Amino acid sequence: MSRDRQPLKILHIDPEEGWGGGECQVLGLVTSLSARGHENHLLCHPRGALLGEAQARKIATLPIVVCNDVDFRPIFWLRRLIRAQGYDIVHFHTKRAHALSLGLSRMHADLRYVVTRRMDYPVKRNWYARWLYNRKVDGVVAISRKIAEVLVEGGVRREKVRVIHSGIDPAPFQRRVEARAGSEEKVIGTVAVLEERKGHRFLLEAAALLKAQGRRVTYRIAGEGSQREALQTMVRELGLQEEVVFLGFVSDIPQFLSSVDIFVLPSVYEGLGIAILEAMAAGKPVVASRTGGIPELLTDQVTGLLVPPKDPPALARAIAQLLSQNGLLRLMGDKGRAEVLDHFTMEQMAKKNEDHYYELRHAAPDGDSHRAGG
Repeated sequence: MSRDRQPLKILHIDPEEGWGGGECQVLGLVTSLSARGHENHLLCHPRGALLGEAQARKIATLPIVVCNDVDFRPIFWLRRLIRAQGYDIVHFHTKRAHALSLGLSRMHADLRYVVTRRMDYPVKRNWYARWLYNRKVDGVVAISRKIAEVLVEGGVRREKVRVIHSGIDPAPFQRRVEARAGSEEKVIGTVAVLEERKGHRFLLEAAALLKAQGRRVTYRIAGEGSQREALQTMVRELGLQEEVVFLGFVSDIPQFLSSVDIFVLPSVYEGLGIAILEAMAAGKPVVASRTGGIPELLTDQVTGLLVPPKDPPALARAIAQLLSQNGLLRLMGDKGRAEVLDHFTMEQMAKKNEDHYYELRHAAPDGDSHRAGG
C-alpha cells in the first residue's frame, strides 16, 4: 500500500442477535477487508449467529448487548475501547449500533465514524435523525441508490452519502449452475424471512392462478419467520398443499438454488435483495418486485422480469412467461451470472468501502464528532 493508504484498524459494530442479509454482509466485508491487510475487530451479540460465524473465520470479536435504540449502557465501555485501541474507523452496521454514536465523540484527530443504511423506509425528518446522520458520523453508506434518495429526502446531506451496493462471493453458486439441466418439472424457489414485507402471500396467490391455468409447478420456500403459520393456513385455503413446500431455515443456499429453475422475490419493499444476487450467480432467472433497490440489480427482460409489488396476476404472468420458454431461462440465467461477476462481488464491495474509509480520513472531520474527548 502507498504511504497515504496504510493498513487501517477498523471496529465494526452489529449488535443484532438474529441472522439476516445484513449480518451476512458484515461477515463478508470484515473477511474481505482482513484479506486486504486491514485489522478488524467485530462487536456483536454474545448469543448471535454472527459471533460464531466470525470466530470460525478467526475474526477478532467482542460481545456487546444493545437492547434498543436508547440503550446507552455500553457507551462508557465503548469509549474506553475506542480510545485504548486507537481505531482509525468505527463502522456502525445497524440502526441500533448507529444510535450508540450519540454518546461518542472524536477520541483522536484521525478517527472517522461510518454508518451503513440497508433499509429503504423513510427517514424521519426530525432533529434526532438529522443529528445522527449529519452530525454524529462522517460518512453514510447506502446499499442502493433508492436508499440514498430516501436518506436525502429525509434531510441527510447529499455529500455525506455514498452508494456502495452489497456484494456476494459468487464461487459457491457457480459450481452448481448446471444441476437442473434436463429436468422437465419446473420448480420455483424463494429465500427470505417469512415476514409480511417479503410478500410471500402474493406468490401463493400467483401460484393459485397458475394452478387454475393447468400449470404444474412446485414451489420451494426457504426461510423462517413470524408469518409461517399464516402462510401455511393460506396454502390450505388455496388448495396448494401438493405444490408448496416450506423448508424452514436453509443453510446451504447454493444447494437450494441448484434445485430450482426460477427464483422469485415478491417483496413489498426491499433495500437491495442479496438473495437476488445469489440466484443470479447461480445462473437462475429472477422474477422480482419493482421496489427499493431491486431494479438496480435486475434488468427487466434481460436478467429477469420485474413486476409491480403486491400484484399476483402480474407475478403469475411473469412466471408463466419464463415457464413457457426454456431458452429464455438459460439466456437470462447466463446474463445474470455475468452481471454479478462484473459488478456485485464481495471483493468489489470491500474495495469500495476501503476507498471510502481513506477518502474520509484524508478529508477534514465532519459534524459534531470532530470534538475531541468523551
